[in-house]
Amino acid sequence: MTFTVPDMTCGHCKAAVETAIADAGGRATVDLAQKTVTVEGLDPDRAAQAIRDAGYEVLQATS
Repeated sequence: MTFTVPDMTCGHCKAAVETAIADAGGRATVDLAQKTVTVEGLDPDRAAQAIRDAGYEVLQATS
């Protein structure tokens, strides 16, 4: 699934989100230009919560 995360702006944001998803048991691919995070290995609610817990807003998810 892919999430829109509008407040990611830099490499630190990318690393924080990737780490949060990895700590939750999944794998993330971050596209800073598009402000999206593609997550594998987690259900959508858990992935969104991990991103929120890292301090980022999650707007939507697509499969």
